[in-house]
Amino acid sequence: MNEVTELLKKHTSIRKYKEEPIPDEVLYEMIHAGQHAASSNFVQAYSIVRVTDADKIEKLAELSNNPTQIKSAPVVLLFCADLKCLEYACKEQGVQLTTEGIENFIVSTVDTALFAQNFVVAAESMGYGICYIGGVRNNPEQISELVSLPDKVYPVFGLTVGVPDEEHEVKPRLPIEAILHEDEYDESKYENIIKDYDQKMSDYYQSRTANRRNVTWSETMAKMMGQPRRKHMREFVEKKQFDLS
Repeated sequence: MNEVTELLKKHTSIRKYKEEPIPDEVLYEMIHAGQHAASSNFVQAYSIVRVTDADKIEKLAELSNNPTQIKSAPVVLLFCADLKCLEYACKEQGVQLTTEGIENFIVSTVDTALFAQNFVVAAESMGYGICYIGGVRNNPEQISELVSLPDKVYPVFGLTVGVPDEEHEVKPRLPIEAILHEDEYDESKYENIIKDYDQKMSDYYQSRTANRRNVTWSETMAKMMGQPRRKHMREFVEKKQFDLS
């Protein structure tokens, strides 16, 4: 093991921050580290909107239904899948960007996630805490209007960054055998693995220092995955001219 792997295994989401600013040069270093993530064909199809205006932060907190972490964070970011810069690159060569088919949507979304995760590792290596905010997809159209996102750009998630003002125990992850398959996909193992993991997560939830509850992982997943979620997103991204056909 080394310092990097140990850092990765210590990740927890931080939703409350101390009133300590992050110097711009430090934030830019995190972003620069993020830019060195892998990128499909080096398209770099992502961008960040840093939200600093107090009224916009208030509105973003409301629209994403995440008031605590957004209002207490010294840095509030929107990570966006972005084909707009690429559109201008194509214009430079006399070519019209095409968004036909789902591939460019997948590429830009994955690129954004890889970029963000590199950013997160850099931030945590400097002692800062972060929280991903998928809640921005609750009202993506209004949030896009709030920060003037053009066509071919959509908010994938928000991210807050700051000095942690809380501590959490690390959640136990699924065992490696649940996610690693040898030569062939083996779903026959899931029944036993999930029973064991449910017990492990139940013990964790009931013993942690904050927000104790009596629930299992499969109960939580069934509640979340047993019904459609954010059905509006398909129509929204198609309005943004990401062709999902």
